[in-house]
Formats: sequence, structure tokens, C-alpha cells
Amino acid sequence: MAGPSFIDRARSAADDDDDFPIGDFPGGGRQTIIPQDLAEETPFQQLIRHWMNERHAPDILPGQEMLLGRLLDHIRKQSSDVELLRADPDSSEEEHFRIMLVQTEVERVKFVIRSYIRTRLHKIEKYAKYISANPEIHEKLSKAELDHARRYARLVDYHFNQSVLQSLPEQQRSSEENVPFMPPMTAQPDKLRPVFAHALQDCPPMRLPDGTMSEMQKGQIVLVPFYVVEQLLLRGEVELV
Repeated sequence: MAGPSFIDRARSAADDDDDFPIGDFPGGGRQTIIPQDLAEETPFQQLIRHWMNERHAPDILPGQEMLLGRLLDHIRKQSSDVELLRADPDSSEEEHFRIMLVQTEVERVKFVIRSYIRTRLHKIEKYAKYISANPEIHEKLSKAELDHARRYARLVDYHFNQSVLQSLPEQQRSSEENVPFMPPMTAQPDKLRPVFAHALQDCPPMRLPDGTMSEMQKGQIVLVPFYVVEQLLLRGEVELV
């Protein structure tokens, strides 16, 4: 993330440097092609991985508040540098072309950030009551997310009580009842939902639903219930695809 500013790099760039390294996050200099397994993930690549995991996982995953903060700080710096260069009357046509490429990359990063936050917000509202009632899930959320989940759960309970429950017989007014052979009143993540898991490294044995043990080799993709690979996902040994 550290390095010369965009203005310094733009002014000192070689004449034949026509391609902006869009495969990397702006600010990292010229891109070098190296094997994927040897390449260190950039912050943007990390965000994409967490974004895809969040979209495919039925349960809410630990938030990436620090990573988002780093990316947002970098976006603000890039935007500020672009504005300074745009306002410079000595900027050449080539520099303005570079500005367009940087702005395009910044918008791409913003789209992923917005989609990642919307995905988490959808899960928080869908499972608000379940989240509020289970302290072990609280550590996965930021303070703002947890506050929103609690407020949303209270509003939903109030709405249900005012619109439906208060009109029912007293013994049927509780929203906490779990009737046998009926879905629970409180929505919960379905950890039995199958997911595609891609092994980022050789993984330890995992127990399949039929009781057998299986191991995932690096690069292997399997279709299993989410609970089977949940701990592997939290440790970063697999990703969801």
C-alpha cells in the first residue's frame, strides 16, 4: 500500500507505459507476472475473496473491518491525487488518460466494497433475532452491525406484535414457540445448504454427512454441506466459489 503517489508515478512513467496494471490495486507500480500460488494477495484480492465467501456462505462470516478501512483510506488518497492532477494546467493528454484508468479502477473497488457490505446487511436483517440471541455470533460483527441487528430485531418484534400477535389467543402470542415438524419462528442460517469449496492448500480430514472421512488436496473443488467446511473456511484453508 506504501509507495510514491500517483502524481509522482504519472510524471515519471516511461513513454511506452501505456497499460495500467488493472490486475493489481492502484498504487502498486508495474505488475509482474508470477505464478498464482507464489503471488501475495493484494488488499483488493483479499476483499474479493471475502466478498465471494460472504455471498456463498449461508451463515454470516467474520467481518473484515480493518481491510475495508485500509482500502477506503487508499481510495480517498487516490481520489485526492487524481483531483490534484486534473486541476494541474500542465497535465498532458497522456496523464488525463491515466486519470481515467485510475478512476475506473477506483469505481471497481467501490462496487466490490458496496456489494460486500450489502451482502452482510442482508444477512444481518434476515437473521437479526437469531444474532441478537446468540452472543457467540456477536464477535463476527462490528459494533455498528451488532447495534443495527438489535434495533432491527426489536422493530420486527414490535411490528409482528402490533399487526398479528396481539389479536391471537394469549397462549399463541409468543414468537418464540417451536412447533414440532414446523419451521422455527426465528430464522436461522441453514448450515446444511451445499456449497462449492475450493481448497487453497492441503486440508486436514473432514467428516462427511454419511460419516466417512475425506481430505481435500490443494486446488480441489468439492460440493459439501456448509457445516463440513465451515472451520476450514474460517481458517482460510478453503474459499467458496
